[in-house]
Amino acid sequence: MSENTLKPQVNKLLAALPASDYERLIPHLKLVPLSTRQVLYEPGEPITHVYFPQHAVISIVTSMKDGSTVEVGIVSNEGMVGIPVILGGKTTTTKAFVQVAGAGMQMDADVLRTEFKRGGAIQYLLLRYLRAIYTELTQSCACNRLHTLEERLARWLLTVSDRLESEEFPLTQEFIAQMLGVRRSGVTVAASSLSRAGMIRYQRGQINILNREDLEATSCECYRVIQNEYSRLLGNQPRCDR
Repeated sequence: MSENTLKPQVNKLLAALPASDYERLIPHLKLVPLSTRQVLYEPGEPITHVYFPQHAVISIVTSMKDGSTVEVGIVSNEGMVGIPVILGGKTTTTKAFVQVAGAGMQMDADVLRTEFKRGGAIQYLLLRYLRAIYTELTQSCACNRLHTLEERLARWLLTVSDRLESEEFPLTQEFIAQMLGVRRSGVTVAASSLSRAGMIRYQRGQINILNREDLEATSCECYRVIQNEYSRLLGNQPRCDR
């Protein structure tokens, strides 16, 4: 077994593929390090590679003319970075960069396009993943409009924790503010409230979730809606009639 095939099960999309499909992909997969703030693609630039993260978190963000940014997607070991390449496009209006360092499987974008057009398990699995992303996007739009910053922060921290499969991870308040599209002062107030309630500990750019049950209770219903949909669509080997 080559270095590139190490622990494919760490990425849940790759792990869900039948053995024959995964074996066909092995020559095209390369295990690469993903460092903090590394840019995987920029708006308007060709997407040359796609990534199946392992223990890393990737933010998909939209930027405005004034330099402000807001996170519109988050990808880790449940998914893939570079979805536009299977939707008929080579570029996108968003930027993808590494939020939490780790590693991932890299694949040439043209190879994935070819595999997707073959149909079969790879196409079916990626279409289910798109359905999960659609749920996350639509639910997040409602969440950003209707729910408090404290609820949204709780949901976001739980999501990052789930994707990393860890209760401890590095994040600064400035970075969280950029991802949520709010002022840093608002994040400070919300994070302090969660900290005083004993749900999290925040110090020196490190987040520790201390009471997950209470944090879930504080989060809005959007967290559970999104998690349930990911679990329904991607939690097990799918049936074609599901």
